[in-house]
Amino acid sequence: MRIYSFFSILVLVLVSCTKDSGSDARLIKKLVEISSDGSSITTLFAYNGNEIVKADNELQHVEYTYTNGLITKISTKNKATQLTVVEEFLYDKDKLVSVKSSDNFMIKYTYNADETVSYQKTKLNDKKEEIKVYHGVLYFKDKNLIKDKRTLDDSPAGTVSTYNVSYEYDLQKNSFFNILGFDKLLDHNDLISVNNSYIGVVESNVMSADDQISSSANFYKSIFVYDEEGYPIEKVAEAAMPTNGKSGYLKTQYFYE
Repeated sequence: MRIYSFFSILVLVLVSCTKDSGSDARLIKKLVEISSDGSSITTLFAYNGNEIVKADNELQHVEYTYTNGLITKISTKNKATQLTVVEEFLYDKDKLVSVKSSDNFMIKYTYNADETVSYQKTKLNDKKEEIKVYHGVLYFKDKNLIKDKRTLDDSPAGTVSTYNVSYEYDLQKNSFFNILGFDKLLDHNDLISVNNSYIGVVESNVMSADDQISSSANFYKSIFVYDEEGYPIEKVAEAAMPTNGKSGYLKTQYFYE
């Protein structure tokens, strides 16, 4: 609907319950993210088998709840404010159909015959009225999210605003995909993909009431270093790809169990 901080993606913002949990399915134990000013944040992950239990760093503490092999709740506590945001995930069989947040927003998903997924995000205003925020379509290929085409529903009257993100992938293993149920979380961007995204393109277009068009496009490329099993141990970005208006990290280091 995600280089961007894993924790930031979690609060907005990874295999099915039938996925093989063999010895090659490694789980990430520690993630170190380094920004352009040299500051860093370290996230530690804990598991029960291949179910993620919690993720913790100096900014936030995240806890996960499973039901029948699917992630049904994510609780995120902001350590600065001590406030907790709870997201509840509802499924039809093994397909995510809605995300409801205590932050008063909801995302609903519809699965299309061409294997795309349509979605609509709404929020409640101060009067408890449901307001459309945006809607879009997710495109997949070979278990990778390759495109997110979005139209903003809360644009000023008379204008049409669109936001498109496309991803390109290598053939190496995304370690987050080995976490049970994570690939079902469609609001987690490219982290749900089986491979690692090394190129991202973000395009924005605004058409005003008088048909004037304002456009922008940004290109983001990352370089990965892999271990002998094909899992990333380092990612370096030429520029940090933002998600939901927040800047990301230029270097990421991965450590495994």
